[in-house]
Amino acid sequence: MFLNAQVGRLIDPIGGRRWNHDQIRSEFSYRVCFLAEHGFCTGDRVFLHYGNTLEFFVDLLAIWYLGGCAIPIDPRLTHFEIDTLAQAASPRFSLWIDAPHGDTAASLSVRGTQILKMPEAGADTPAAPSGVAVPSQLSLEQDALILFTSGTTGQPKGVVHTHRSLRARWMALRQSLGTRVFERSLCLLPTHFGHGLICNSLFPWLTGRDLYVAPPFRADLLLQLGALLDEHEITFMSSVPSVWRLALKTARPPQKRTLRSVFCGSAPLSAHLWREIAKWTSAKAVINSYGITETGSWVAGTTIPKFTPEDGLIGVPWGATVKILKTSDTETPPAFAEECDAGEEGFVWLNTPALMKGYLDRDDLTKKVVSQGWFMTGDIGTIRNDRLYLCGRAREEINKGGMKVHPGDVDAVVERFAATRDVCTFAVDDQLYGQNVAVAVVLDDPSPAALTELQGWVRERVADHKVPVRWYVLDSIPRTSRGKVNRDDVARHCAPRQPDLPRPNATGNAA
Repeated sequence: MFLNAQVGRLIDPIGGRRWNHDQIRSEFSYRVCFLAEHGFCTGDRVFLHYGNTLEFFVDLLAIWYLGGCAIPIDPRLTHFEIDTLAQAASPRFSLWIDAPHGDTAASLSVRGTQILKMPEAGADTPAAPSGVAVPSQLSLEQDALILFTSGTTGQPKGVVHTHRSLRARWMALRQSLGTRVFERSLCLLPTHFGHGLICNSLFPWLTGRDLYVAPPFRADLLLQLGALLDEHEITFMSSVPSVWRLALKTARPPQKRTLRSVFCGSAPLSAHLWREIAKWTSAKAVINSYGITETGSWVAGTTIPKFTPEDGLIGVPWGATVKILKTSDTETPPAFAEECDAGEEGFVWLNTPALMKGYLDRDDLTKKVVSQGWFMTGDIGTIRNDRLYLCGRAREEINKGGMKVHPGDVDAVVERFAATRDVCTFAVDDQLYGQNVAVAVVLDDPSPAALTELQGWVRERVADHKVPVRWYVLDSIPRTSRGKVNRDDVARHCAPRQPDLPRPNATGNAA
């Protein structure tokens, strides 16, 4: 069903492997029969432990062809984390390229999960192990993907997408973006979450464009990003801000100027970084994309004529309707909730046919964010001149004695400082105000003098109530497996440390 669309080629730009359509079809046919001979049934859930490989994408299509639901797993997860997800998802199969660790294999087997080491790929792969054709069991209403967005050590939250919701996202993107710029698309993002998988990879590949699949977030690749873009004449890549904070400082710019479009999403993109990306890439368009796993990732972006980069600017929706409401309460039908005036900040709600089916076996969580087909994003935003702007996350908002501070606003200023490599602003408890502002930074020069200079530089550029009262200099900012910054995680990471400003005195207390 998918191969009738003549999918694009799959290329591993690091290992040098290239699969044309005939090779993909051969691998696909073999793997369909391999799974069928192991008792694969319609509705089976399948763990995939080897993202960002050529095999991953062909196996994904084979699972879908047989009516199964794929669950991409971060290959870096521990035995404990995999077991937690298996308890939540009850997968029938667990697919590996290399054999899993003994403890992982044992715990999966106890849960009734069958472990399969997938056959090695090769140009001489036979058409099918048994020579018997296997009919497709795919239908639009079946569960297609479960993407876990949190809870690998607690209560997992798995976003369930059907084939219908995924197709709705891809159709909306095709109508809003076209396909020309995606001729040779590079994926440097993890394929176990929506941005990297649904949009950066599957959208161009399933529309016949070539997909270059590289390992995610590898520093050595980012150091050579310009050369990589030139060697393969890449026309499109999507990214997150953290990719650019390293690449802009360490990699030489591409020389061939083949990039037609660069997307940046999953985290706030400041106007300063936006302009730096445009300058380094020489791309015709640098798009700030807004996407949420629950809505099939990309749902809006700056596909608007002659815009000037601004902090918080998102742009226009792609196959969705946006409302800014004064409430985040899903008990009130959005149709009857009070809307914000133009320019007034409120809660961002989305209505899209690409909305998830719900959270896996967590109707309680689904009801907190979905009401009558509308999704409450948890973002604070506003609409000005028919353009969506994001101001921060409701749960990230720092309430300093009644004064609201959006940590993204502070991030956007700190990262303009020449020596800043990375930054994360977060809330800390304060006896006087309830909450106050703290910041963790990674600096090219981590000396006390440089930090003092940065603090003075920030004081000149933000209101007094936004200036961080605690400053932590780190070697790196902790990130999730998807490359995102969780401000609560950074706060917990910094909690046992003494702040670098104000500096500890001789007794070990902050001066």
